[in-house]
Amino acid sequence: MPIMDESTPLGAQIARDNRRAERLESAVFPRPTETRIITVANQKGGVGKTTTAVNIAAALAKQNLNVLVIDIDPQGNASTALGVEHSTDVDSVYDVLINDMEIAEVVARCPDFETLWCVPATIDLAGAEIELVSLVAREQRLQTALARYLEAREVAGERVDYVVIDCPPSLGLLTVNAFVAAREVLIPIQCEYYALEGLSQLLKNIQLIQKHLNPRLVISTILLTMYDGRTNLSAQVAEDVRAHFPKQVLDVAIPRSVRISEAPSYRQTVITYEPSSTGALSYREAAEEIAFRGVKNG
Repeated sequence: MPIMDESTPLGAQIARDNRRAERLESAVFPRPTETRIITVANQKGGVGKTTTAVNIAAALAKQNLNVLVIDIDPQGNASTALGVEHSTDVDSVYDVLINDMEIAEVVARCPDFETLWCVPATIDLAGAEIELVSLVAREQRLQTALARYLEAREVAGERVDYVVIDCPPSLGLLTVNAFVAAREVLIPIQCEYYALEGLSQLLKNIQLIQKHLNPRLVISTILLTMYDGRTNLSAQVAEDVRAHFPKQVLDVAIPRSVRISEAPSYRQTVITYEPSSTGALSYREAAEEIAFRGVKNG
């Protein structure tokens, strides 16, 4: 194999990625002492929310951790990326929220990982916001169903290590259910103009949830996405976000990447679609940071 010429930008990047991949192959992620339930939320669209949810989940599953993804976005993009069927005739998270079906009845294993499961979303969820309004304990329905499922898995000796909930880009009842069910919030923020716009409303909503419905909820993680190291804008946005949230922002940022964008069209995450790509390595490093921060904070 020819020696890589690191004097060129491309050569240096490939050499760096090779070293990152080698280190990650031997890395061991710690298993949390209790199930960590993380809601990935940002009411601003196009920030890499679903992409982050599925790739962080896949990166954790790659380390043989047991991971459950709950897709509560009517678009069902997380279900697509994880290769899980979510046509209208499939039982889904809609049936859990509205029809009191058990999560165990709708959950599906993802084809790419033995330890990754998904509760799919169907288009039926689009009407769930209205249907939830008249239901008893409408904000706690996901929390109640999830608690039953996790307890059953624990009793069976198959404890779930991570639950990752992918939200719609809104602050309606579906997102409220996700906040009430979770212990942690992960907010992806894109490195572009107006990155912090609308974030104050999201933070206010989280404070309301903390005050009235879920006092244990914390904003544990902020992940910078669509980072372009060649531009001053990305660097400036990253600096601003780190100044606002010094403890929550992960050290690793997710770069702009064609591979990350392409992967869902093949019903895959970038972790399996192009495992040696910079995007896949970045998500694996982000997952590693999340795993070790949980140990430190726990």
